Order: sequence, then C-alpha cells, then structure tokens
Amino acid sequence: MIPIVGYVDRFSARPGERIGVKVSSRLKGDYVADIVRIVHADPNPAGPGMKLLPVPSACEGAYPSRFQPAHPGSCAIARLTAPFALPEECTICLRVQPWLLDAAPHVAMAMRLQNGRVLSIGVAAEGAWVSLGEARMQVPAPMVPRRWYELRLLLGGGRARLVQTPLRQTFGVQDAGEARMPMTMQPVSLFCFGAEPTRPVDPDEPPLRHVLDGRIEDPMLLHGRNSQAAPLEPERMGAAVICWWDFSSDMSGLKVTDRGQRGFTATLHNLPTRGVRGSRWDGTAMAWRQAPRHYAALHCHADDLYDCGWDTDFIVPIPDDMPSAVYGVRLRGMGAEAGAEDIVPFYVLPPRGKTTAPVAFLASTFTYQIYGNHDRGNVDEAYRARRAAWPGAAAWNPQEAPQFGVSTYNRHPDGSGVCYASARRPLLTMRPGFLTFVDRKGSGLRHFPADSHITDWLEARGFDYDVITDHDLDAEGVGLLRNYRAVLTGSHPEYHTARTLDALQAYVTEGGRLCYLGGNGFYWRIATGESVPDVLEVRRAEGGIRAWAAEPGEYYHALDGEYGGLWRRNGRPPQMLAGVGFSAQGLFEGSYYRRMPGAADPRAAWIFDGIPDEVLGNFGLSGGGAAGFELDRADPALGTPPHALILARSEGHQAHFMTVPEELLSHLATLNGEKPAALIRAEIVYFETARGGAVFSTGSITFCGSLSHNRYDNNISRMLENVLLRFSAA
Repeated sequence: MIPIVGYVDRFSARPGERIGVKVSSRLKGDYVADIVRIVHADPNPAGPGMKLLPVPSACEGAYPSRFQPAHPGSCAIARLTAPFALPEECTICLRVQPWLLDAAPHVAMAMRLQNGRVLSIGVAAEGAWVSLGEARMQVPAPMVPRRWYELRLLLGGGRARLVQTPLRQTFGVQDAGEARMPMTMQPVSLFCFGAEPTRPVDPDEPPLRHVLDGRIEDPMLLHGRNSQAAPLEPERMGAAVICWWDFSSDMSGLKVTDRGQRGFTATLHNLPTRGVRGSRWDGTAMAWRQAPRHYAALHCHADDLYDCGWDTDFIVPIPDDMPSAVYGVRLRGMGAEAGAEDIVPFYVLPPRGKTTAPVAFLASTFTYQIYGNHDRGNVDEAYRARRAAWPGAAAWNPQEAPQFGVSTYNRHPDGSGVCYASARRPLLTMRPGFLTFVDRKGSGLRHFPADSHITDWLEARGFDYDVITDHDLDAEGVGLLRNYRAVLTGSHPEYHTARTLDALQAYVTEGGRLCYLGGNGFYWRIATGESVPDVLEVRRAEGGIRAWAAEPGEYYHALDGEYGGLWRRNGRPPQMLAGVGFSAQGLFEGSYYRRMPGAADPRAAWIFDGIPDEVLGNFGLSGGGAAGFELDRADPALGTPPHALILARSEGHQAHFMTVPEELLSHLATLNGEKPAALIRAEIVYFETARGGAVFSTGSITFCGSLSHNRYDNNISRMLENVLLRFSAA
C-alpha cells in the first residue's frame, strides 16, 4: 500500500501561474511538502548520483494527511432528476459482445430503482442473467466470447422474460435461449451501462462493481412486450422508443445522446473506448466517420481510469523570477514516517513570449504520459534488491499499484489493448529515480529519469537552457520554438501529434537547429481532444513494434477522427524531420559507434574537434554503451536529405537485436533491398537546411546515458558539446 502519492493538475506552468497538487496520504500524521529542482534523476552510484536541489516556495509546509481513493472501471451513467416510472408493459433491449467471461459477474446494463434496489442484466459463460435483489434468473445457453448477442428483457404482468439471441450463427454452439421469473418494477432513478452502481459509505468502497469487460450497443427502452423474432433496430421502432442511447453520437466527447422521448443524456465514466466496431460492422467502412452506426459500440473495462477526481490539497505558485527548469513537488512523512516519500515532477517555462536562454530542452511529456504506469511484470527479487540498494530510487512500481491504471503498453483484462493515457492520476513511471530495468551494465532508466542525463550534462558543461514540453508545443506551435537558436529532444521522443510535428518541421525549415538525441523518435501518431482534457489516444494500426494490435476497422482515433498508427504510415517518416528513423530493437543493452567517412567532410569535421577516437561511446549508464536498445538509421527513400552526412555508425550489437517489422517484406527481404541483419544499426547524421538551420541526430536511445562518463570528459560528451556550441552561437 503506497503511503503517500500525488499528481498535479498540469505538467507545466509559467511565472505568475499556479499548479494544483492532489495528494492521497495514508500516513498517521501530517506530511510536509517542498519544491526541488530536478537536475539528475539517476540513482546509480556509478554515475553523478541524484541531484535534487531544494527551492524555497510559498507552498512549503505541513499538510494534514487524508486518503483519496482511485476507483477504476468504466461505464456510461444517466442520472435522472426525478424517478421515472416504466410503462406497465415494456421491453429493455441492448446488444452485448462479452470479451471476458470468467467467474466474476459482468453487468451490461443496470437500473437503480426508487426503493434503492438494482436491476442488473449481465453476461456469463453459462448464459445471460438478470438479478433484482436476491431474485435471479439465467438463460441456460452458453455465451461465446467476442460474439454479439441481443439481450431482451420483457416486463409486464408481474413477470419478466429474458431472451438471449446471437446476432450471427455460431457453428456447433446452441447459444440462444431464454429464462423467466416473477418481477415487479419500481420507478428508475439511474441507468448505468457497463457496470452495476453501488452506494459507497466509505472512500475505500468503489462506486461501481461487476464492470463489463466487453462491448455494449444500443441500450433502449420500448413500449410494450416486443417478442418479434428479428433483432430490434431502434431506427425502425418509431413511437415505441422511450429511450435509446446511441453510442455513435458525439464520438469524440464524454456525453451520449438519448435519441428517445425522454432525453436522458448519459455521461461516460472513466473513458470506455469508443470508435470501435459494433454489431453492424461489415467491413464496408474502415473509419467511424464513414458509417457511424457501424461503430455504435462502447467498450468498457474493469481497469479503465480517466480521472481519480481527487481534491486539490495545495497550490504551487510560480514566482515571476522562478528560472525555467525541471522541478518536483516533494511529499514526505515526518517523524517515524519520514521514510515515506513521493516526488511529482513539473516544468516551469520562461515567461510567455520570452526566452531566457539560447537553448531549449523539449521534454517528451507526450511519451511520458503514453508510457505512464507501464506494468512490465518485472518486479522480482533482483529488482527489489537494486531499488533498496540505490539511495533515491523510486519506491513504487505500477505493478504494485494497479489501482492507478496501466499504460498503452499494457492490455486490459479482456485482452484488448489500452488506447487511452490520462494525466489525471499518479504516473509512477514519471518519477525521479524510477528504475525500468535491472540493467547489468548501467542504470536501467527510461523516459523522464533517463532524460535527466541531458539536463545534468547541460548544467555540468555550463549551457544555459529553458525547458518546454510536448504539451506546450502542441498548444502553441512553432512560435514556442522560433526564438531559440537550438532545440534538444529527449532520449525517446516517440509520440507526437500533427501539431507538434508541424511545429518542429517549421522550426527546422525556418532556420532552427535541432538536436535529436534519442532513438525511435517521431514514431507513433497520437490524438488529443478538447472534450476530453488531459488524455492522449493511440491506435496501434498496421505495423511497427507494438504491444498489441488494433482490430481491423479500428485504426481511426475516437478523439479526432484521424487515422492513427505510425507516422511513417501517415506519410511522415521520421527521416523527413530528423534524417534518421527507427530501424532495429533489442534488449536494453548498448554498443558503440565507429567513425564514418562523413566525419571527415569539411562541413562536419568541426563536430569531431578534440576527438581522435575511431570508436565512440563504448561506455555509459544506459546499457553500457551509447548505441543501444532502439536504433535509428538514415534512409533517402524515407526522406533523409540527399546531402546528409553519416558521421558514425554503430556495430557490435548483441544477437537479440532484430530489424523492425515495418522494414520487412519477409524474413529474408526488406523494403530497401538490404539484408535484414544489415539494418541493425544506429547512425549519427548531420545536415544543414536552406535558411541556415541544421539537424544533428544520434540514432540511439542510450546515447545520452554516456554523457557523464569519466566526469563528462569523453568522446560522446565532447561531440555534443561541439555541436551545441556551434548551434547555440548567434
């Protein structure tokens, strides 16, 4: 049980703005809060160590502990302003596609009655069921996972009849049937789709139970006991329709329209997935905008979590003179509970419309959020031992706190992929000192803590810099970059919207100088939506390195209606911006680069001033080498400029490295004609642009882990210093 944990209401702010901090504390006494500047977030004792510098703040002080729960589980809820009496005879109908049929109850639709009891319609492997209080009936016909069924509950005369009808024939399975029992209805005060509502009296108790892991479609209430043999189509029911919740309406928002007579609008809770295939999908439309009624389904999951809904415990005011940097709200127990700690990062930008340094570090906050709470299932004895041995290592892993939801690199319990990532919850992976792997040759850091290798190096080498974030770039565009002489990415800027890519491309085109200091960057397209704040969406379409694959016909985002998947599949390979793009991946191990003839070209020879070595980066805190884990290479066919110079190329990679699938035509043939094994390489690339700009790309995720080696005196550090001195010069 995590003793204290928090999150902020925004990742970044400017001087004069404020950040709200939301805390859940199970400590017996008060906790203390203060602000630290996060310079280096790597706890490995073989490196510079943790560098957290206390910063005076008006928010500093003691605060009373209070527990604030997180209750995952998604559904849609229509709350009525007054109890609604059902007709004496009526039909409740919905379509359901169960994805997970285990021993747990799964409720597809529930109604809270005026007397407080709940009528629930659910699914099970043995057949659909209905319960009202202690009374229960079940259809004696099995249900098949991922098959669509119509469930029809006919009420009247003090009796109820439940009919289960498969919408497509399932060969060899008799999955149609019905059940009956006595039932008298009370007026309804709430409709819930995808779960059963509860009345919690304690914050530990969830407001929902028996969440459906599966899809529901077209729940409706009709006049009369409708026993026609054909499935009920709401568009054809005319005046018989009292309520009909159409999940194909307002696809990008949080509301569901009731197209019936009552107008009982429903609201999505914890963001079930939309833009998914419904019972009518037949392959004639591949995008929900083309045929919305083919996508009239809602996919609920027991582990969905959009918004913890915690109250704000205190405010962090950003003073007018607060330097642009990476900061953290540090939460700590006192006295006997002094070992309890959480540090929640945030960023301070320069004042709006100003720059306070020639260089900007672009924090990959989209990628941090997309990976947020990635449960890798790797918390074992070795992991715990390393975490305990390294002072400053983050104390908790998402595997140990499933209540905060998982990442888009995980699957839901029903096997479907997680496509939404919310910032309205603690993101345990976005913490200083968070260990991703037990790295035999290094620290095993990724994302937020790994990128502190860059900020630490900037300070150690005396470069003034501002920090900005993906979220800010998405909101403000190229104007946020335009006044910087150079912009540095993090080690893994993988996820981007069209707006962030447009801004970076415009910056380079207009004469900006970009240092792409990672690998597997600018890879996946993501979506945001004004109606669903603080959420990112990814659809893992077609190909690429994927933790799961989107279902055919589900390649378009619900939030913006645009095609998802790889930017390469959207006509914008990473090579078009950075000169290199994803080529190979292995385990978290590093190798080295070897200098190439391009390094001697007069256009780039200055990059190697003071570097006599042929072998570069055979050391480092990330996998033991500067060229590792995920590797990018140049490819003119994908957009690498013809005048780009390949300065160095990696070699000596371990046997577990493989060419990425989007490069392969078969196990023997690749798109560009090289052998698959030949594409296992990282390349350091440099090119100039027409208006005096330039791009320097390292082609490896582990590059920045080598910067601090030998107290920052090494060939990787010297190379980047040469580049940044030239790029940041007036």
